[in-house]
Amino acid sequence: MGFASYSTPYDWSRVSSFRATAAQHPGGAVDLSIGSPVDSVAPGVQKALADAANARNAYGYPTTVGTPDLQRAIHDWFRRDRGVDLEAIGASVVPSVGSKEAVALMASLLHLHEGDVVVQPKVAYPTYAIGTQLAGATVRTVDAIEDTSSWENIEGVKAVWVNSPNNPSGKVLNAFQLHDIVVAARRIGAVVISDECYALLSWKGQSHAMPYLPDPAEDAERAKKGFADICAPSILDPGVCGGDASNLVCLYSLSKQSNMAGYRVAFVAGDLTIVDEMAAIRKQIGLIIPGPVQAAMTYALGDDASVVAQRRKYAARLHALVDGLLDFGYADAEIPQGGLYVWVEAIGSTCWEDMEELAHIGIVPAPGEFYGDPTHLRFSVTASDEAVNRAAHRLRGAY
Repeated sequence: MGFASYSTPYDWSRVSSFRATAAQHPGGAVDLSIGSPVDSVAPGVQKALADAANARNAYGYPTTVGTPDLQRAIHDWFRRDRGVDLEAIGASVVPSVGSKEAVALMASLLHLHEGDVVVQPKVAYPTYAIGTQLAGATVRTVDAIEDTSSWENIEGVKAVWVNSPNNPSGKVLNAFQLHDIVVAARRIGAVVISDECYALLSWKGQSHAMPYLPDPAEDAERAKKGFADICAPSILDPGVCGGDASNLVCLYSLSKQSNMAGYRVAFVAGDLTIVDEMAAIRKQIGLIIPGPVQAAMTYALGDDASVVAQRRKYAARLHALVDGLLDFGYADAEIPQGGLYVWVEAIGSTCWEDMEELAHIGIVPAPGEFYGDPTHLRFSVTASDEAVNRAAHRLRGAY
């Protein structure tokens, strides 16, 4: 079965004119639209990549499921940073070439087709819908995926997308809400697909008036302890899934927490029957992470100290940006529950009116229409400290 056609408002060329306008600002443009990391990759990751440049896994064909070291690193990461023993719940793992291809191919790898329905949040990463359309299945959106009554009686539901922390809103679902989703999905025979790529970037207890600035001793303790007690809960957490990974699939990426977007390192974990079949298909079509990159990924999964340092950078940028947005007039601007984006209601009648006004002070956010809501905008903090501070300064002085 070939790819079916798709339609989406997710077209960055529609932002080009605003970027051109912003570039005319005397201080240049501050682009807070695309969530592409700008910080350096950790030195240890770089060394691991270089050291593996002529290893057996480089000059020979790498394995689809990853080296034994990589498999071990993923399992260790789940235990330490997510509180999940994959073997104990009957889960398997396969690396993916970044999380986007896994998202886009998920419905196809689950063998969904015409007549099948995939439920997702109305406000969501657009590739969920694109992937469903490519498989020929039908997209159904709901306002709140945790309200299981809004989708469990829809005929033909075969899969349910969960994204917590959510891109773009930053909303985090708690373990009780996730448990209810699992129970409802199993009741109707649907697979739960949980995109958790921002899980370690959770901002519990934060407000724009309370900066995240722990002392070095606290940072060192966190690097040793891991993130299981402060991260967003996983769909594979035993308390969520009942100690059973059946019909559950979790996606995770190192793009944001480790600044490795260009390395294309991510993985799919969950129900071993589902994931092992996906691995077999991926092997046949060559969806394999290059050998040296597997070595870099292995190192990064054990490098919690770098994640701690990156969290501090993102937290400081979020606080600076929120302060600027509040001063500008975005009254609902706040530190997100998780993730790297500030999601605000447009001051004008649509996001496009605000895009125009902001471009004239040299700032480019993302239009909310791309994510399912044309009345909102998304501001990313995947920009340098200097750039975010410059944006905050312009927002404060705009009036």
